[in-house]
Amino acid sequence: MRIIKKILLTLLVLIVVLAIGLCAYIFHLKPKYEGSLQLKNLEKETTVYFDDFGVPHIYADSEKDAMTALGYVHAQERLWQMELLRRIAPGRLTEIFGGVALKNDKFFAGIGIEEASAKAISQLDKNSESYKLTQAYLDGINQYLEEGVTPIEFTLVGVKKQKFTIKDVYNIFGYMSFSFAMAQKTDPLLTEIKNKFGVEYLKDLGIEGEFNTTRIKISKEKTEEYTEISKSITAMLDQSPIPPFIGSNSWVVGPHKSKTGKVIFANDPHIGFSQPATWYEAHLVTPQHELYGCYLAGTPFPLLAHNREYAYGLTMFENDDIDFYQEKNNPNDVSQYQTPTGFSKYEIRKKTIKVKDSADAVLAVKITRHGPIMNDFMERLERKNPIAMSWTYTKEPILILDAAYGLSHAKNTTEFKKAVSLIAAPGLNVMYGDAKGNVAWWASGKLYRHNDGVNTHLILDGASGKDDITKFLDFEQNPSAENPEWGYVYSANNQPEAIDNGYLYPGYYLPEDRAKRISGILDAKSNWDKEAISKMIYDNTSDVAVGVVKDLISSLDAKPLSNKEKEVITVLKSWKGTANLEDVAPTIYNKWIYLYLKNTFEDEMGKENFNLFLGISLGKQIIANQIKNENSVWWDNIKTKNVKETRTEVVSKSFHDAVSALQNQLGENVSDWNWGKVHTVEHEHPLGKVAALRGLFNVGPFDSPGSNEVINNLFFGFNDEGKYYTKGGPSTRRIVDFADVENSWSILPTGQSGNPFSKHYDDQAEMYNAGKFRKMKLNKEEIIKTSTKLIFKPKK
Repeated sequence: MRIIKKILLTLLVLIVVLAIGLCAYIFHLKPKYEGSLQLKNLEKETTVYFDDFGVPHIYADSEKDAMTALGYVHAQERLWQMELLRRIAPGRLTEIFGGVALKNDKFFAGIGIEEASAKAISQLDKNSESYKLTQAYLDGINQYLEEGVTPIEFTLVGVKKQKFTIKDVYNIFGYMSFSFAMAQKTDPLLTEIKNKFGVEYLKDLGIEGEFNTTRIKISKEKTEEYTEISKSITAMLDQSPIPPFIGSNSWVVGPHKSKTGKVIFANDPHIGFSQPATWYEAHLVTPQHELYGCYLAGTPFPLLAHNREYAYGLTMFENDDIDFYQEKNNPNDVSQYQTPTGFSKYEIRKKTIKVKDSADAVLAVKITRHGPIMNDFMERLERKNPIAMSWTYTKEPILILDAAYGLSHAKNTTEFKKAVSLIAAPGLNVMYGDAKGNVAWWASGKLYRHNDGVNTHLILDGASGKDDITKFLDFEQNPSAENPEWGYVYSANNQPEAIDNGYLYPGYYLPEDRAKRISGILDAKSNWDKEAISKMIYDNTSDVAVGVVKDLISSLDAKPLSNKEKEVITVLKSWKGTANLEDVAPTIYNKWIYLYLKNTFEDEMGKENFNLFLGISLGKQIIANQIKNENSVWWDNIKTKNVKETRTEVVSKSFHDAVSALQNQLGENVSDWNWGKVHTVEHEHPLGKVAALRGLFNVGPFDSPGSNEVINNLFFGFNDEGKYYTKGGPSTRRIVDFADVENSWSILPTGQSGNPFSKHYDDQAEMYNAGKFRKMKLNKEEIIKTSTKLIFKPKK
């Protein structure tokens, strides 16, 4: 008995020791929010106040010191995120994840971001402020890398620490730019549809911009091979550990539309959800400069920001800045391809990809005058029809560092506009408002034109030269509006009005749903204040969906409806287009829409291409338009011989199947089919995919309001299961009111910190889901009262 007691006591002591050790380890891993630290290259003592949501307010005597401190505190919260982001563009994920990331690495290594970054860096002015401040920021990151706590992810995955360089900054911007693009998902699919079924099948898809009737107003002062490109790139971006940029809303209300006579700025860029979230907020104050910004991991200047003088943000322009060209090999020499002036030799670029616990992968990429040959780094894409990718980002000068610096340091609208003009790619709608009453919107990007009749949504002819770019447009021709007479500017990724003598610029614009809702609400009111804007930015209503329901019901064969189906129709008829947690109608609507799309398009496209189609802008914008066309060629199911299906048959079958599926999924009581039961959100960490680590790293799941293409755009993909897992949404919601700029509002989807042991890892998640906000504090006295203090001292 005595021996058993001794064993039990020993076990108890061991458990206690292990528990104490674990607690000590966890405490050791937490970010440092108070006390003092020494930093090299710091000229004077710098103070960082971390407010009640972990936002650092950095007070320094020089901007160089502020940037050094920013790099350090940014790294202590987001070093893992920085590490992943810098590895994507050069194809270095396999070094830490092994062969599972090889497809991703081959693709990004092949498209040339790293080479374009190196070229841009070689041309930098090393004496410029943008360069020197970037180096100070990197210095702060690297000091944390050397002296700070190693993130738990580094330990679990086995990451070897390596210094950050300016090339990492450019590679991060390069990945961001590529994730904006939509051509790589869309053009090959459309080419296959055209080649397989004919141009008639493209007419209902709105690829000439005819569906985008709500346009942003301008004011001046072969077949199966092709879709392998779409499938491969879509899969890579979906599986990426860092989510792609998707869309966005922004509007800026001018003085005579606001209650106070001051500008009110609102912005919520839409990005795929992840944990940690995309943006890191920081407030920098020096005697010469003050800025409160949202920073991408590993980048020194914010893409969204404000101070007491002006505010800016962005949405995705969705312009077409990628063209695909089918090249023609020399039949007598495979090392050559045809050009308008004869055969030219492929340039060969060799890349070595290091694979964890395996042999290196060697990549040889062929380069043409248009760009890299995609076939060389994508599986299942045959070599006989070489396809080259021409991308503005890698072909034009990359001035993104100077642009980002210029946006964040502009002294007036002229300087700000000049910074916008430096961005060749990605295409962005840059939104602006200031304390003087100015509101503006400029579309960035190096825009260009082809010969009349060239459809850039299809694979182009690379050999003859007839499909090449014929001219580049001057920045002054880009869509824009400065202080328009209607009193506001807005963007919702919709088509801008025509430019360059009536030319509708081609792109992958999203449906008019959000644009129509935003412009309609703004037009109807001229006494806006911050509270009203906050309700609008969380608006869950689709006016377009209400119209679609009417069209669906009018196309339905009403004779064979059961009592349950009549009850469902009654719910839909009374629906106001909202997607709130307790609503029933959106559950019915989305099931019906999915089955209508599936029964209409999947027979021609096949399962894989249909799923791809659902995820691109065409699959979204077609819903409100194709349903109206009783004679659409898509109604007929090509798999049924000697039968031609009609709109009524397809719509009716889809409705009956939808009601039956919902009964099986959610029960017989229609009032129990609440949207919150089927629409959920979970912010997933890359390591949260491992079941044992999910609880530690992931945030959620939560029942989620919002829907596809409402202002509160919490978007999802369709599936047979009838569960709508939110893929992404507003990456931040920001409202800057120049009547009360010190009390402007923001919210992040989860929290400031990427450290799972920090209290700021998920402390905004429930607020975000409920549509609440917190202050973006500028008042020093208030900041000090609500903050902890970390002092950085110069290391002697």
